[in-house]
Amino acid sequence: MPDGSGDAVVDLHEVRAGMGDLVGGKAANLGELLAAGERVPAGFCVTTGAFDSGEVPAEAIEAAYRRLGSGKVAVRSSATAEDLPEASFAGQQDTYLDVEGAAQVVDAVRRCWASLDTERAEAYRRANTIDRDEVRMAVVVQRMVDADTAGVLFTADPVTGSRSRTVVEAVRGLGTGVVDGSTEPEHYAVDDGAAPRATSGCLTSAQLGELAAAGRRAQELFGAPQDVEWCHDRDGTLWLVQSRPITTLFPLPPQDLPDMPRLYLEIGHLQGMLRPFTPMGMAMMQRVWERWCETEGIPAGSDPRRGPMVDIGGRLYFDLTAMVRNRRLRGRLVDGLQVYGPRVQAAVGRALTDPRFAPDRRSRIPVSAVLRVAAKLAPVALAATARSLARPHAARARAQRGVQRLRELRGPGADAGPQQRLDWVFDAAFHEMLGGDFGPVLGPTYAGILAGNAPAALLRGVATKTDTERVLGGMPHNVTTEMDLALWRVAERARPHRELFTDHSPAELAERHRSGELPDVRVDAFLTEYGHRASGEVDIGLPRWREDPAPVFAAVANYLRLQDPEQAPDRRFERAAAAARRALAELSARAVRARPVRGRIAAFLMHRSRELAGMREYAKFAWLVPFAEMRRQLVLAGRDLAAAGVLDRAEDIMFLNVDEACAGARDGADLRALVAERRRVHERERTRSRVPGALLSDGTDLEAANPAEPAPDGGLSGMAAAPGETRGRARVIADPVGAYLEPGEILVAATTDPGWTPLFMTAAGLVSETGSPIAHGPTVAREYGIPAVICVRDATSTIRTGDLLHIDGTSGTVEILPEDATTPDDHAR
Repeated sequence: MPDGSGDAVVDLHEVRAGMGDLVGGKAANLGELLAAGERVPAGFCVTTGAFDSGEVPAEAIEAAYRRLGSGKVAVRSSATAEDLPEASFAGQQDTYLDVEGAAQVVDAVRRCWASLDTERAEAYRRANTIDRDEVRMAVVVQRMVDADTAGVLFTADPVTGSRSRTVVEAVRGLGTGVVDGSTEPEHYAVDDGAAPRATSGCLTSAQLGELAAAGRRAQELFGAPQDVEWCHDRDGTLWLVQSRPITTLFPLPPQDLPDMPRLYLEIGHLQGMLRPFTPMGMAMMQRVWERWCETEGIPAGSDPRRGPMVDIGGRLYFDLTAMVRNRRLRGRLVDGLQVYGPRVQAAVGRALTDPRFAPDRRSRIPVSAVLRVAAKLAPVALAATARSLARPHAARARAQRGVQRLRELRGPGADAGPQQRLDWVFDAAFHEMLGGDFGPVLGPTYAGILAGNAPAALLRGVATKTDTERVLGGMPHNVTTEMDLALWRVAERARPHRELFTDHSPAELAERHRSGELPDVRVDAFLTEYGHRASGEVDIGLPRWREDPAPVFAAVANYLRLQDPEQAPDRRFERAAAAARRALAELSARAVRARPVRGRIAAFLMHRSRELAGMREYAKFAWLVPFAEMRRQLVLAGRDLAAAGVLDRAEDIMFLNVDEACAGARDGADLRALVAERRRVHERERTRSRVPGALLSDGTDLEAANPAEPAPDGGLSGMAAAPGETRGRARVIADPVGAYLEPGEILVAATTDPGWTPLFMTAAGLVSETGSPIAHGPTVAREYGIPAVICVRDATSTIRTGDLLHIDGTSGTVEILPEDATTPDDHAR
């Protein structure tokens, strides 16, 4: 076997997986298939050693071509970044078929080398953050197969993600038409446990079964689902000409669990969290759940994979299996998922028709445990709700005092070691976080939810949901709205220094702030009150604004670009509040006339909603206060571990879980390689554009498996989240940090959380791909009086920045208008 020291040409029979640096990904995989006994066309590889020399080794190539028997060959690139688990480079470098003659083969190798620097290859590397200097090119030369049929097979469904289905696409002759998309192929699917059936077309049932079996062998060989190119020669013999990982599949849920299959519901997006959690962030979210269960006497189990809160691909999912299989709950389950939007509801409804999720006595909900917890919690919740409804001002004051006490929470001091800090974070801090000071926050939160939602049910038939939602506009006492308005006041104080704040980057302004070089516009006071917040704030692994105030300065700069005083956020908010008060008076009178008893109750609750509905976000705001101190202690522990050589830098602790961090502090084991791999996986997951809302344990994305609903003519359908209509130019934003939104533009995003809401203050409307009417984004949109449409599938890829949109937050529709449409409004109407 070659030693990799610079061989110009290597026979494919001598290639193995560990030689990727010498022969590239494609050749390494072909060598492994040959070694495993698969039928692969004979050939050789021109190595990266030759590429590094810069001159095509013509004599070596010609000699290898003669040994191969001359004749027609395929010449294909095999770069070191190709056919890897995280990047396939499919079609990015060149392939030449039916090449004949030694000189022609040498020339084809030269052209393959040149294809490393085509525009499409450079764009692919940029998109996948691959450095050109780290990529080298090998070239595979193989005997051509005189193909009767050819195509590709996927050992997992590339559309739905199901690992229980093999998908085959086939054409007559060469398979290039399948690969490059120029030919419409025949499509076949083979489900696990089912007999292959090809009733007509270019494949027989026997050939389809042979292909499925070959795919399973390749998947087992490489340890991951595979994308395999194949062909049948004129004698019907099957040849495999390439195998590479399917790089786009969403990670699988836990597999070694009882009662498979299982059904999971993604819940992180309700907190605006579609990006992956850091490992520590996920571990802490699961620990919050476990500690709360301990506090309330609920059995949570010791294995997080078997609990209701599950980490899948760094996203937070809830295991719905027991509910789906429960005879009493399953009938009401779909209606109960209304806050997740129609697509998720339809996906779960589809699961209910699957015989594998039929009612099962083993999936009983422990009624005694539920009743015991309800008996403990219900009286407390009811009493707190009643007190808050009776005296809302006093309830708000109690909640604010509770948060003030939480602000005083401090972990170990300067002399503490990393183990002391970790012990405090993972143990004592949870008692403070979920303890007595947090209790007073819950009363007005419960009451706010009740007062905001109950009138719609009481007035069914008298008022529409839109009517009752209009009462919630310009809602006072919402801590996120108050935060945004406080930031607006910072911007007003910064207006005399407008050029300073708009002409420098947020990162530079943050650095000047730390060094005391900026004029005092009360940023410190803002950070004292709100600095424990951030975009993606439920992930403890992400910096808070107090640590990195660059997003705050980005928002200030955005506000300073606002020129129309009537569009100032405080005026917009007051207009929304005035409209809500008028709607409250009109609806209260109408309700009492139509239904004297129910109407009076609804009117009382609507008036109380103006006092309490804004408090529904206060509970999260409150627990984020100690969460920020817990993060500070983790970073301090990480600093000590970095000084000891356990980590490279303090922030690396966020890529460990609880047990690993404690082991590093206790034993001093070197965790740097583990962190590097976790960071690599995390960064790869951050680039994922789609996260399944409802997921089966075999990887099936139930939303993708469901037929798409027809969109309205010329538009997109979603879910109504904040009433009203508006027209405006779209601004598609992937990350709020440093984002710029012109006044009157419509914000289009995958998701939003409180870290995004400063952008709402200049936005004309909101369109998002995920969300819930009760989540932060739609709640704040209603309070600013801007329409919002959520759960719009593929909004950020279908809509482009600059598109003219008409959005209707009452019907839940988005229309992309032609350029000659009426001039867009500056604000919602």
